[in-house]
Amino acid sequence: MNEVSAIELFLQAGIVVKSVMIVLIFASIISWIIIFERYIFFRKANENRFIFEDKFWSGTDLNDLYSELDGLDVDLIGSTSVFKNSFKEFKRISNRGRLTDMDLEGLNRSMRVSIARDEEDMNKNLSILANIGSVSPYIGLFGTVWGIMGSFQGLSDATQATINAVAPGISEALIATAMGLFAAIPAVIAFNRFTSKADSYLQTTTIFAEELASIFYRESVKQKDDL
Repeated sequence: MNEVSAIELFLQAGIVVKSVMIVLIFASIISWIIIFERYIFFRKANENRFIFEDKFWSGTDLNDLYSELDGLDVDLIGSTSVFKNSFKEFKRISNRGRLTDMDLEGLNRSMRVSIARDEEDMNKNLSILANIGSVSPYIGLFGTVWGIMGSFQGLSDATQATINAVAPGISEALIATAMGLFAAIPAVIAFNRFTSKADSYLQTTTIFAEELASIFYRESVKQKDDL
């Protein structure tokens, strides 16, 4: 079926089937907008994480690294966000004196809050993809059933029952199912892919937070030994 015949089927379809097709086209457009936005988001997030962690583990002064991040006018995410928020709290506490167990717990809580916010950012709009992926086939099926019902209704009114009498109506109806799958399949694939990326990214961020907490703990032990 070429593009022209598909357009012709759409124009010849009844109002209900045509409405179903319009809804599915709209859902597909929304799905692809989210897919491209999430793709760019995860690509930038990974690039920034690699750059930051290379600097962090290179032995650079953490105060200089914090100052560099603090001067950026962008929303940070992942290990950069965890480091900036927790190190800011660490500096504030250190200026007050030696670190206590309560201070360390406060730093850990700050990191957990950052990770929770990252999780919210990572999963942004993914529920929309999930809904499009799960609902679109049923919307398309509804359009197909409605169109086939109309075809057989027309067949009952015809003087001669032939396949040519119902074929156009059935073709119009089946294209609704095809459009439902066209909207659903990319949404489901993208949802699974981005969910996996988010889980992997958050796991990496959690590991970094634990390593950073160990650094803060060693610093607290060092301060106690210096007393």
